[in-house]
Amino acid sequence: MSDSFDRTPGAGRGWGRGGAALSGADASESGGGACLGGSGSHSTVSAEKQHKTGGLLLQQEPLRPPKTAPLSTGNAEHLQQARIPSGSQEKVSVLDSGPEMAESQMAVAPVVTSKLSVKAPEFYPSGYNQNFADSSFEDEYDGYLTLAEYVQDFLNHLAEQPGCFETEIEHFAETVNGWVTADETLQELVELIYQQATSVPNFSYMGARLCNYLSHNLTISTQSGSFRQLLLQRCQTEYENRDEAAKGDETARKQFHSFVLFLAELYLNLEIKGTKGQVTRAEILQEGLRELLNVLFSNPVDNNLMCAVKLLKLTGSVLEDAWKEKGKNDMEEVIQRIENVVLDANCSRDVKHMLLKVVELRSSNWGRVHETSPHTKATPENDPNYFMNEPTFYTSDGVPFTAADPGILMILITRWIQKLKKHMKNSV
Repeated sequence: MSDSFDRTPGAGRGWGRGGAALSGADASESGGGACLGGSGSHSTVSAEKQHKTGGLLLQQEPLRPPKTAPLSTGNAEHLQQARIPSGSQEKVSVLDSGPEMAESQMAVAPVVTSKLSVKAPEFYPSGYNQNFADSSFEDEYDGYLTLAEYVQDFLNHLAEQPGCFETEIEHFAETVNGWVTADETLQELVELIYQQATSVPNFSYMGARLCNYLSHNLTISTQSGSFRQLLLQRCQTEYENRDEAAKGDETARKQFHSFVLFLAELYLNLEIKGTKGQVTRAEILQEGLRELLNVLFSNPVDNNLMCAVKLLKLTGSVLEDAWKEKGKNDMEEVIQRIENVVLDANCSRDVKHMLLKVVELRSSNWGRVHETSPHTKATPENDPNYFMNEPTFYTSDGVPFTAADPGILMILITRWIQKLKKHMKNSV
């Protein structure tokens, strides 16, 4: 085998009847009995014949793959069967070939196995909290020393991955139920959620949902009250400073606006069971939002008016429906305040345009569509424009007609049926 190993590709593929391998030159000069290895199937048939006749058949090497092709499994098996030394797999020496054969040499690169974990810091962007690399927060809280650490981590987790709320809120509530056992810890929980909802952008909605869930699923009720009562007391404390906040500096107004929007989300999401078991909204929040609108319009600077616009877009339809049920006309008063601000206030043109858009939105019933009459199917009898969009056809005489001309249509249908019957009869 060592004598026939170093050769040009394809050489030695023919075998004599006596079982001796022919070199590339000898194969071209041999008359009969030599079978060249240009066809794999032809070589296989010859090998089977040699096996049947009991002749000696040496193991033949397959064609080498191209230099750029990876070493396939099949080729590796053939190399092992041919008993090629492991060192020769990386480099095969060619003795009787020229520069052309040197180009066909293939170097098999060793397989490099990385020891870098998929959770390595290199795979995370800068500033990413790796504590929440997994989508689940359902780990044991033994590693947390205080309730504040556990709750704050969970709130940050919800801020980064709000889609995990439905799957992880139950476990969080169970953990808090086992941790909150005193009045101080319950007040601390309320304060943490309030600060997160009013300081983190776009967390007011998630904070309101969290408050609603905990108000129904926290079993602890201290001397100061339940979770919902302590939450409303915290909002009441901020609500009492509304006049000073609306007239304060930029930082004070920004904090006040965050509170207003969080209160609006609480009004929409906080569910309270009535005396008859029905689910209602907090009446006290409705009254508070009405007063907050008055405060914002009484101090008509741009950011106050923009906060009022956001508040009305968020809760305008719900507030108006609630006021109408009580027979109140409060929304008309709010719209009148908006029109007065647009005419008199020294606010920017963009803010005035936003206020007018709110008035337009309210005139369209806050974008809601109600069916004024039951749906009826259009027919030629009840819709005069029924045939307006119908295509126009022409008779053989060039006379146009539509589906509104039943006489001509029946004539054409009759002719078509006659032609169809005639065609079927001829085909039989």
